[in-house]
Amino acid sequence: MSSDSLALARVIPDVLDQFRPSVSLRIMNSSRLMVNGTELRPSAAVNRPRVEIGGDDLRNFFTLVLVDPDAPNPSNPTLREYLHWMVTDIPATTAASFGQELVFYEGPEPRSGIHRMVFVLFHQLGRGTVYAPEMRHNFSCRTFAGQYHLNVVAAAYFNCQRESGSGGRRFRFSHGDN
Repeated sequence: MSSDSLALARVIPDVLDQFRPSVSLRIMNSSRLMVNGTELRPSAAVNRPRVEIGGDDLRNFFTLVLVDPDAPNPSNPTLREYLHWMVTDIPATTAASFGQELVFYEGPEPRSGIHRMVFVLFHQLGRGTVYAPEMRHNFSCRTFAGQYHLNVVAAAYFNCQRESGSGGRRFRFSHGDN
């Protein structure tokens, strides 16, 4: 998935620094392939998605996280980044279901506004080298990557708003933004 759409949605720089995608990440929600910017209601994201990981060497392991950088409210994200899911030790060329679920999947429940739900795939140094954080709120992908010497190799996002919400995400850019 392109990092251009991640920058347009401000996933870069809100969650991640610029990176070069190097591993494929395929996310299926109910049999529907998700692409960056897919809009889902909470009822459509109740169950964890199927996530397929690429790669070329079965000796490589990956960590997948799902975070909400807009929690509890996009205009005041005091819980940024809220951790919804963490799976470690995923072998290359398999799916997240082959890894170790350290933080159980919690579907999004946005109360107000449109939330970006961001999947980040990290390359691990080896099996059993990553541990779960103590809390879900105020997780930081950057800090987590630094703590465990992880490299971002792929990322994707979908938008989610409460069931009765309407409209799409709109982006405003100042003259200093690219």
